[in-house]
Amino acid sequence: MTEHFTEQAFLPLNIAILTVSDSRGEDQDTSGYFLRESAETAGHRVVAKLIAPDDVYQLRAVVSGWIADPEVNVILSTGGTGVTGRDSTPEAVLPLFDKEIEGFGELFRQISFAEIGASTIQSRAFAGLANGTFVFCLPGSTSACRTAWEHILLPQLDIRTRPCNFAQLIPRLREH
Repeated sequence: MTEHFTEQAFLPLNIAILTVSDSRGEDQDTSGYFLRESAETAGHRVVAKLIAPDDVYQLRAVVSGWIADPEVNVILSTGGTGVTGRDSTPEAVLPLFDKEIEGFGELFRQISFAEIGASTIQSRAFAGLANGTFVFCLPGSTSACRTAWEHILLPQLDIRTRPCNFAQLIPRLREH
């Protein structure tokens, strides 16, 4: 399990949250709300939150704007990762990555399998790096967001987590 570096102080990250949905407004955005509340409760700053339709080019434009912003450290996206005709988050975002973090989707599905069984195979959750920004794309259900947040993102976005974490890598992500 994860431990914390005792000599390291918490480092708040700047997080942008994108809900991908053709049908949800702010009042129905339980997944986006969960991610915002969870990030803020952990001590991070939510610097942007948006709901965008499940359209490849609109999603790509939003994510491109955030990865171009040096103030955004992390993008959390929820929705559009399934296999139906309107699910287009992977098609929109994957081409923007400099590096894919394959282990994120693999680990998410492994943890999710214990919760929902073989239904997890329908998830195309994924993550990567784009212009020094971490991008995590989660399923649209609030329970899936909770699984990803509690088991993967919360410890990995905390600079105190041992033996290593994503937060400690941020100063080195733009090295060449």
